[in-house]
Amino acid sequence: MTTSIHAQRRARAAAALGSNGIAIIPTAPERPRNRDSDFLYRHDSYFYYLTGFTEPNAWLVITGDGRSTLFCQPKDLEREIWDGYRLGPEAAPQALGVDASFAVTELDAQLPKQLENRDAVWYPFAIHDGLEARVGGWLNQVRARVRYGAICPEQQRDLCGVLDEMRLVKDAHEQDIMRRAGAISARAHIRAMQLSARMLREGQDVREYHLDAELLHEFRRGGSQYPAYGSIVAAGANACVLHYRADTAPVKSGDLVLIDAGCELDGYASDITRTFPANGTFTGPQRTLYDLVLASQDAAVAATRAGARFVDPHEATVKVLAQGLLDVGLLDRNKVGTVDDVISQRAYFQFYMHRTGHWLGMDVHDCGSYVEPSQVGEVSERRDPLSNELIKDRPSRVLQPGMVLTIEPGLYVRPADDVPEHFHNIGIRIEDDAIVTATGCELISRGVPVNADEIEALMRG
Repeated sequence: MTTSIHAQRRARAAAALGSNGIAIIPTAPERPRNRDSDFLYRHDSYFYYLTGFTEPNAWLVITGDGRSTLFCQPKDLEREIWDGYRLGPEAAPQALGVDASFAVTELDAQLPKQLENRDAVWYPFAIHDGLEARVGGWLNQVRARVRYGAICPEQQRDLCGVLDEMRLVKDAHEQDIMRRAGAISARAHIRAMQLSARMLREGQDVREYHLDAELLHEFRRGGSQYPAYGSIVAAGANACVLHYRADTAPVKSGDLVLIDAGCELDGYASDITRTFPANGTFTGPQRTLYDLVLASQDAAVAATRAGARFVDPHEATVKVLAQGLLDVGLLDRNKVGTVDDVISQRAYFQFYMHRTGHWLGMDVHDCGSYVEPSQVGEVSERRDPLSNELIKDRPSRVLQPGMVLTIEPGLYVRPADDVPEHFHNIGIRIEDDAIVTATGCELISRGVPVNADEIEALMRG
């Protein structure tokens, strides 16, 4: 099943190259962690998308006529004792559905031959260090043969644009994996919530790393291969640091805890954020701001559907948050004016400084343009009211069924003289993963609740 899926993807990529084009796609290199061990290996997303192959030190070549060639590590029984099984070039065609396969040691000998008499060579720009120079070296070998009638490709093209458009809309196979990843991650969030309340009820010392450990345990117990990114486990004031990492800080009764964490399953990421009271009960000010963030997420979810623009959920979020900030007194009407003034002047930016979502897929911040391709030439200019920077805007991407994005509004209240003290150091973010449908969106991460009453009930259990 998956072999045919990857073959179909390679055929689609080949069709974009032109009949006489050629594409070269390497996987990610292994990276040393210390003197005698490497970081846990993770393949390159583009390479995996086209092959389903997870071994390091491999390359894929696709030609415009639809032919695909894999270069991979040769069988080596001695090295396999130490490093594990290798598929090897002999088994690769049948296992992966490629047309031919060579040992990666033959790459430098084979690539000039395959580049010869091609019109254009495609490869991912600005991703793999040294790739451009290596392609240049192969092209120089082709140029050395022009006196014998060889033709060297005149064009070098970025393959990312082609593959980004392919990856942006997820097929049924991809959506199924992402639903399962979301379910695993939701269970991990539940586990961390319940542990926090239980340990505090029992009078134990709770640290951020205790909750992080619960996430990692459930990720692996559910069958995922890795965390999709470094988990954010932020207690109390730490929740106001957007990219905080789980550390040794205490989790105290009366604090909020913000956890932004998701697993990666079979090459696809999940990305969930929940904010909950460490002891299982929201205080009044916490509940006020939490319900405001949740209302803004509800508005964003309602705005997410095929035919809408990518920016629409963000604008829906900002409208709700701007009104709420005025209503609860975090913004002073006498200073900032009406809700329209708050939005136009970006007065909300003190408390909400990020966008409401991003593409999600094989990468947490997945590839794909946020500009509508058919309208890329339509440019308008405006001055940012905070930075005075001249901004060039283009029409936002039109959402299509099968696109997957996060919906993640938040509020972050740092202490300041003009900020009511009862809101100090409250950081809240609520994030879910959404598959765009024709009539709306499917939230695939709601295995963990977002309603404040339901969170409190869960943590009492």
